[in-house]
Parts: sequence; C-alpha cells; structure tokens
Amino acid sequence: MEKERLLCPSMMCANFENLGKEIEMLEKAGVDIFHLDVMDGQFVPNFGMGLQDIEYICSKAKIEKDVHLMIENPGNYIDTFADLGVNIIYIHPESDRHPMRTLQKIIKRGIKPGIAINPGTSIETIYELLPHVDYLMVMSVNPGFAGQTYIDSVNAKIEKLNDLKAEFGFKIMLDGACSPEKIKELSPKGVDGFVLGTSALFGKEEEYETITQRLRTL
Repeated sequence: MEKERLLCPSMMCANFENLGKEIEMLEKAGVDIFHLDVMDGQFVPNFGMGLQDIEYICSKAKIEKDVHLMIENPGNYIDTFADLGVNIIYIHPESDRHPMRTLQKIIKRGIKPGIAINPGTSIETIYELLPHVDYLMVMSVNPGFAGQTYIDSVNAKIEKLNDLKAEFGFKIMLDGACSPEKIKELSPKGVDGFVLGTSALFGKEEEYETITQRLRTL
C-alpha cells in the first residue's frame, strides 16, 4: 500500500476575500499542513505574506502550519513566528550567515525545523545541516512567484536526497509547480509532501475535497 502523502496548500494562493471560509473548506477537504510564504523583497523579488495574515490563519486553523521564510537573516525572526503559533519553520541556508544556530533556535522553541533549498543549491553545501532538520523542502522553481515552470534538473537532487533520507530521518517536501502529474511521478521517488498552488488546487472549478481525494489516489 502506498504511503500517505502530505498535501500542503500554499495559502498565498487562497481567496483572501473570504479567508476564514477558505480555511474551513481546506480542512474539510483533509489537507495536512497550511503553507505560509513570507518574502521580504530582498532574498526574493516579491513580498508576502503579512504578519496579520499569518496570525489570522494560525488563530483559525486546526491543522499544522508551516512558515517558509524567504527572507534575509531569518534567525532574527524565529521568535516572531514562533509566537504566532506556527508548527514548522523553513529557512534558506543561503540567506543565513549561521544557519545551524538558527535551526537550534527553532528547536529550542519546540518547533519542527526545516530547510528549503533553491534549484541552484547543491546538496553538498547543506549536508552538515541534515541531521538537524525534520523537513527538507526542495524548490523546483526559483522562489518568489507562483505559476512558474517546473525545473526538471531538480529530479536528480530528489533522488540523491532520497538516498540520504533513511540515514537522517527528514521528510522530503516539494514546492513549485506541483501539478497532479508531478505528484504522481515523484511520490514513488521519495517525495513525502507537496506544496499545492495554482497547478493542482487553487483556481479550479472543482471543490477542494474532490481535488484532494484525487491527489491522494494518483
């Protein structure tokens, strides 16, 4: 029997005109983790989401919340997001002068630590961090914008990480252009969870529950 895959809606793509209803419908659909993107316009050329958005989602959501810090010097803001109530914090090692110290800070706050690696980041540069993370999120697009095209060269990176997963015990997550086809292709290759945006979940005519049921059985 195929293992359960984690489905993580990217809340940046949700309908903010009725965010409370979106949270309710997604939870009813059985999603696993709300994915919250934070961008500072420096590390990536875009902005979002706001602290008020994250605070609201954390206050309403019954399931876990992760925050993806696409910002410079993320170690300066761990307490801020921990206080808002997130359960998982991803940092980009490229944006942090002392990523190990930041991961230790995350762990000390009782939050699950994760790292996100860009398409151009090699596994060799983050190898020493692997014993200290619960989640490793592979970016299959350059971070900052929704609706980009999947970069096929990350498939080789996923295969290498899958070989290391048993040794270090992290989960492999995928963020960027996670279409149903990619979910079907990459689940057997070791990807444990997928960040769902406009490629698979949002902006469709079907109900969220119908979509998530189909994504689980691909």
